[in-house]
Amino acid sequence: MTEPLRPKLDRAYMLDWLQKLLNTPSPSGYCMDIMRLLEAETGRLGFPMERTPKGNGIVTVAGADPRKPALGLSAHVDTLGAMVRAIKPNGAIRFTPVGGYAMQTVEGEYCRIHTRDGRTYEGTVLSTKTSVHVYGDARDWKREEANMEIRVDDEAGTKEETERLGIAVGDFISWDPRARLLDNGWIKSRHLDDKAGVAALLGVLEWLWRTGTVPPRTVKLIVSTYEEVGHGAAAVPPDLAELIAVDMGAIGDDLSATEKDVSICAKDSSGPYDYGMTSRLLELAKREGLPHAVDIFPHYGSDASAALRAGANVRAALIGPGVHASHGMERTHSDAIAGTAALLAAYLLEPPE
Repeated sequence: MTEPLRPKLDRAYMLDWLQKLLNTPSPSGYCMDIMRLLEAETGRLGFPMERTPKGNGIVTVAGADPRKPALGLSAHVDTLGAMVRAIKPNGAIRFTPVGGYAMQTVEGEYCRIHTRDGRTYEGTVLSTKTSVHVYGDARDWKREEANMEIRVDDEAGTKEETERLGIAVGDFISWDPRARLLDNGWIKSRHLDDKAGVAALLGVLEWLWRTGTVPPRTVKLIVSTYEEVGHGAAAVPPDLAELIAVDMGAIGDDLSATEKDVSICAKDSSGPYDYGMTSRLLELAKREGLPHAVDIFPHYGSDASAALRAGANVRAALIGPGVHASHGMERTHSDAIAGTAALLAAYLLEPPE
């Protein structure tokens, strides 16, 4: 093994962009604003973003040897959210989930309803048994889709009043991220899955730009917009030999990672990841002195999973910052985001023989 690389990644830059990303609504299928934001930043850094027909972004960093097969690094900007399923006689919204989450994780949450003519309204997610002072079975009422609704913060006491606001079936709903980046490094927010991973990718890109570093082989950053619904990076550039999905590492039960670790996933619901890539990532994490853990995620899929299931002929791996309470009120640490970016930088500079 060679000496540690220890690239001078800009942690403040990554955290600044993480906050911007967290505060930009982007449920799966409604990623137009956040992709324009990223497109402007990658262009400023000198790496124009191409857009695929379904809205993914691809940023190409030319390598020193164009004959070498390219490395793909993928992260997703889309998040959990909802859509208007129906407007009820009392003016409240019945919603349908976008992405997989437990209903109790959104009860009491503030949200925004985004109409197709560009208006935005505030709302709150509630059980249909809204108060223990009124409903004797409020505590035991099952939190499932049919028993939940969104109270609209406007003149919306009837179905007709809500419709007059321009709210309609099929409108998107985004959850308030409630992002808090604390001075001690802890970060708590919704949607760290996977905006923390996107921030790490931006940190790598900014480092390449600032230092003028040219990787040995071409690197393609893929920003996907439908990961939470299963097909984010199903289509990847055909010249990739390897693909690293950068996504949150799960924490809990018999898992080893903490919120300060780089999580290296050896296997998820799609099966084992590439043995050589995973081993190399583990070696580099040790060499660079990065806190890390190897784990198995039985209830998890990634952009790499989607690419492999769609038939991509690539080797694939999965890493990311450890995130507690995924698909709920999530938390990580800036050390994990910086560590993930540092591991990616080490990997892209040392391609396999």
